[in-house]
Amino acid sequence: MSQPALKSPADPVVMAFPSPKAAIVPLPSAPSPRAARVLAAAGKQARDVAVNVLPPLVTLALILLVWQMLTSQAGATLPSPTTIWRESHDLIVSPFFNYGSQDIGLGWRVLTSLQRVAVGFGLAAVVGVLVGAIIGQSVWAMRGLDPIFQVLRTVPPLAWLPLSLAAFRDASPSAIFVIFITSVWPVIINTAVGIRNIPQDYRNVAAVLRLNSLEFFWRIMIPSAAPYIFTGLRIGVGLSWLAIVAAEMLTGGVGIGFFIWDAWNSSRLPDIIVALLYIGMVGFVLDRIVALVGRVATRGTASA
Repeated sequence: MSQPALKSPADPVVMAFPSPKAAIVPLPSAPSPRAARVLAAAGKQARDVAVNVLPPLVTLALILLVWQMLTSQAGATLPSPTTIWRESHDLIVSPFFNYGSQDIGLGWRVLTSLQRVAVGFGLAAVVGVLVGAIIGQSVWAMRGLDPIFQVLRTVPPLAWLPLSLAAFRDASPSAIFVIFITSVWPVIINTAVGIRNIPQDYRNVAAVLRLNSLEFFWRIMIPSAAPYIFTGLRIGVGLSWLAIVAAEMLTGGVGIGFFIWDAWNSSRLPDIIVALLYIGMVGFVLDRIVALVGRVATRGTASA
C-alpha cells in the first residue's frame, strides 16, 4: 500500500474560499418612441407656455407695483390697486351676482352688451361680405361706392346715435344700428380688396368648369378672399365692442357702458377701473375667437 506523500514545509498552502456572487444592477430601460414623443411634446408645450405667459405676468406685476407706488402718495386722485380690490371686491370675484334690476354683477352686464354686439356685428358681417364681393367684382361699383364708403367710415360711432334714436325710437335697436354702421366698413373694404386680388388663374379655371355666379362665389371668391375677409372681421369686431360701450353710456340700460357712466355719476372710480378691465379682456377674447375661426376656415392662411 502506498503512503500519501508528505508536503514539505516549503510547499505553499492554498486555501479555498467561496467566490462572492456578483450583484445584478438593472439598467434603466430606454423610453419607448411613443413616450419619447409625448415627453418632447410636453416639454415644447411647457416652453411655449413659459414664453407666452411669463412676460405678460412680469409686465403686469411691474405695472401694478408702479401704480401702487404712485397712487399711495398723498394727494393722489386715482385709487391704488389695493383700494380697488378693497372697494370693488364683489365686482371682481362675483361677476354674476343679482340683487335687483340694476344691482347686478358685471358678468350679466357684459352678456347684455354682447347680445347687442352679436346682432349688430352679425348683420355687418353678412352685409359687408356681400357688398364687398359686389364692389370687388364690378369696376363701376368700386368707382361709384368706394369714395362714399371712405367718407362714411370716418364718422365717429356716437355721431350716428341721434339719427338712430330718431329713426327707431328705442335704445336697444339704436345701439345695434350704431354697432352695424361702425363695423360694416372694414368688412366691405377688406372683402373688396380680397376679391380684386383673386388670381386670374382661378378665374380661368372657373370659366373652364363653367361655374355659375353662385358656384363661383362659394367655391372661388370666398375661399380666395378669406384672409382679407377675416382681417376685416377682426377689425370690425373690435369696433363693435367700442361702439356698444360708447352707445350704452348715452342710451342707458343694463349694459357695461351704462354701468361706467352710472359709476362716474356716483364717484365710484374703483368700479370704473374694474369695468375697464372687463371691457379689455372681453375685447381681447372676441378678437381671439374671430382669429381662431379665421385660421380654421382658411387653413392657417389668415393672419393670427
